[in-house]
Amino acid sequence: MPFSLPDLPSSVSLRRLLPNASFVGCGDVIVNDATDDSRNVSGDAVFAAICGTKFDGRQFAVDAVKRGCAAILTDRPLPNISAPQCVVRNVRADYARISNAVCGTPTSRLKIVGVTGTNGKTTTTWMLRSILNGSNRPCGLLGTIEYHDGRVAAHASLTTPDAGNVFRWFRRMVENDCRHAAIELSSHALSQDRVAGTPLAAAIITNVTQDHFDYHTDFETYLAAKSQILNYVSPEGIVAINIDDPGSSRLVDLAAVAGRQVVTFSIERDADVRAELIEETALGSRFRLCVSRTGDAGTGTTAGGDVEVSIALPGRHNVSNSLGAAGAAMHMGVTLDEIRRGFEQLTCVPGRLEPISCGQPFSIFVDYAHTDDALRRVIHSLQSVTSGRVLCVFGAGGDRDGTKRPLLGEAASHADFAIVTSDNPRTEEPQGIIEGLVSGFPPGFANFHLESDRERAIEFALSQAQPGDCVLIAGKGHETVQIVGEDRLPFDDRVVVRRLLDGQRHVSVSHQLMARASE
Repeated sequence: MPFSLPDLPSSVSLRRLLPNASFVGCGDVIVNDATDDSRNVSGDAVFAAICGTKFDGRQFAVDAVKRGCAAILTDRPLPNISAPQCVVRNVRADYARISNAVCGTPTSRLKIVGVTGTNGKTTTTWMLRSILNGSNRPCGLLGTIEYHDGRVAAHASLTTPDAGNVFRWFRRMVENDCRHAAIELSSHALSQDRVAGTPLAAAIITNVTQDHFDYHTDFETYLAAKSQILNYVSPEGIVAINIDDPGSSRLVDLAAVAGRQVVTFSIERDADVRAELIEETALGSRFRLCVSRTGDAGTGTTAGGDVEVSIALPGRHNVSNSLGAAGAAMHMGVTLDEIRRGFEQLTCVPGRLEPISCGQPFSIFVDYAHTDDALRRVIHSLQSVTSGRVLCVFGAGGDRDGTKRPLLGEAASHADFAIVTSDNPRTEEPQGIIEGLVSGFPPGFANFHLESDRERAIEFALSQAQPGDCVLIAGKGHETVQIVGEDRLPFDDRVVVRRLLDGQRHVSVSHQLMARASE
C-alpha cells in the first residue's frame, strides 16, 4: 500500500518544532516553506540566514524581507529587520529540521542508509540500491552522480544536496513508493548539518584518508567531520565500518562509546562481514561473502552464512565496497541470495573503473580516483590483472588542497608510466598544478610525460599503449565538463577516448587503403 504524506505545503509552527528557539517581534511563526536563498523566498517561507564559507546569509536578510518572507531564521537578533525573527544556536541544523517538516517529514517513512568515506561512497550506494531494488525494496538515491526518486533521475550538483533539496528528494521518493534511500554523506555535508534530524537505519564508513584539507585543515578535523555520521544512526540501526582502513578503524571504538551497534567488514582479517577472494580479473571479482552477524540481539540481527558472489567491478577496493553494502542490506532483512542477485544486476557504475572497449588491443578504464589512496589502489588493482603495463593519465583540481598534489604524484609513480595533465584547473595555471604533482615523484622516477592539454594527454597515452597494456584515465570519472577559470567547458573522458579511438581506426583504414593502392 503506498505511503501517504500531507499535501504540500505543510504548515509548521517554529515554536513547536524548535522549542529552544527565541523569537523577536512575535510569539511564534507558522511557515509552509524554507529557503537559504533570498531570491527564492515567498510569503509563507522562513529565510535561513546561514553564515557560510563565502557569504554571510545575514547580509541578505533585508532582501529576503523585501521579497516578502514570513520570518528570518538567525543565530542572533538582526537590527533593522521588520519581519519576525526566530533565533537559534545552529541555523544550519534547524534549517534542515524545518525543511524536513515542511516536506511532511518524509524521513519517518524511509529506511535511510548513509554512506561516508573518502572513497567508495558512490559505488557503495549504487551497489546497495541494486540489492534493495532487486529484492523488491524500492530505493531512491542521492549521490555524486545522480539524484533518483525511484522513477526519475537528475544530474547531481553536489555529492550531498543542500538541506532544502535533500528533503524535497526524500519526499519525492516516498511519493514514488520508495521504502528505502541510499545517500552519500560528504564531510562537508556532515560538518554543515545538511541532514540534521535524519534517522539512519544504517551507516557505512568505507575509509578515511586525506582529502578536502582546504576545508577541514587537517586529518583530525576531517576525521571528526566523518564521525558525525554516528550521531544520525537510530538506536536500532547499525554502523558498518571497514576495519582494513586505518582511518575508519579509529571510529569503531567511538561508535561503541556512542552506543551504536557496530558491524565490521574486511578482506584482510576476521570481521562480521568478510570476503574470501576466489578470482580477480579486469572484468570484476568473484569471492565468497561470509557473514557472521549484522547486529546484536534485539537490533535486527540477521542469521549469518556465506554465498559465492560475482561483481562486474574490478579491484579489491570494490570488493570492500560490496561488503559494506551487504552488511547494511542484511541488517534490513535482505537474504544472502538476494544480495548475490543484486550484485549480478549491477554491471557498471559510471566513471568508476568504467571500461571503454572499441576493439582496441589493450584495455582502457576511466575512474574518478582523485585522492592518493584511491589512485594507488586502482593502479595496483589493474596491475594485478594486466599482463602488460599500466599507463596512468592523471591531474589535480585547481583552487583546492595543494598538499595532496605531491601525494597524488607519488601514487601515480606506482604506474608503469604516468602522463601528468590538467583536471579542472579552475583559476590556477595548469603548469603550477603539474609542478606540484611532479614534486611527489620519487628520486630517479623518469617514466612520465607532461601534457597540460587533457585531450592531448589522453591521445598520447593511447598512442603509447601496446597490446596487453592498460590505460587508466583518472580523476574525472563521470564528469562531463572541464572547469577552466570560471568556464565549464564540455569534456568527458569517455567521449574523448571513443572519439580518439574512432579517429585512430579511420587512420588505420586509410593507411591500409593507401598501401593497397601502391601495390
